[in-house]
Amino acid sequence: MKIYIDGNFFEKEDAKISVYDHGLLYGDGVFEGIRAYEGVVFKLKEHIDRLYDSAESLALKIQLPKEKMEEIVIETLKINKLTDAYIRLVVTRGVGDLGLDPRKCKYPTVFCIAEPMEPLLGEDGIKVITSSIRRLPVDVLNPAVKSLNYLNSILAKIQANYAGVHEAFLLDSEGYVAEGTGDNIFVIKNSVIKTPPLSSSVLKGITRDTVVDIAKESGYKILEEKMTLHDLFVADEIFITGTAAELIHVIEIDGRVINEGKLGSVTKDLSQKFKEIRSKIGRKVY
Repeated sequence: MKIYIDGNFFEKEDAKISVYDHGLLYGDGVFEGIRAYEGVVFKLKEHIDRLYDSAESLALKIQLPKEKMEEIVIETLKINKLTDAYIRLVVTRGVGDLGLDPRKCKYPTVFCIAEPMEPLLGEDGIKVITSSIRRLPVDVLNPAVKSLNYLNSILAKIQANYAGVHEAFLLDSEGYVAEGTGDNIFVIKNSVIKTPPLSSSVLKGITRDTVVDIAKESGYKILEEKMTLHDLFVADEIFITGTAAELIHVIEIDGRVINEGKLGSVTKDLSQKFKEIRSKIGRKVY
């Protein structure tokens, strides 16, 4: 695979950045995970807009126009002859010194990776635990900023690994359900779909928003409201969404089996409809 770094493409084994890059030293940067389906980059504009919004919030000046950033994604797919892929687009603060001061970083580092990748957690349903790690509140690190600092999620993922399950759900600082380590949560009870509001330390996921739109257009009642673990434990169905995970149902949470461990009818319907439209919304590669 060839990887884009600051205007050039390198073979995977030769793709390197400086050990003085503040993205490495301090997690100082932003990124987007993006998918391409059948030669179409799903909602590329929305992903690029979110990347630039994240950078603006961190006072990280991206010295490329959005149109150029889109072209970087397209060219990375083309040079690797990919029609279906997971894409990781990263902008770091750039090379500086060993101090924290971002003013020492003169130019951001931009790199883009694209490779084939199946849904991150498979398609057969996942087991979940509730993590003791809380999602960071908005006054600590706003989840609207998709930054390179993912230690909060990594610590929760470690707990999931120790528990022998696929994923961990995090609560916010008030004890309400927030999100998974890298995905948004949906709960179905009596045919009503609920998902935590953005005020609950939740990333405004692009797949999340797409599924919300599909649900509304399909006639489902969907609410964005705070939920407790009780709502999850007694749910008829639970599923998660994310660019890497796509859409996958939960079969167990904290030992409680959901829908007899089977794929629920509402989740199945939304998943099928998402698969039908995902290659029709975005920018064509070829």
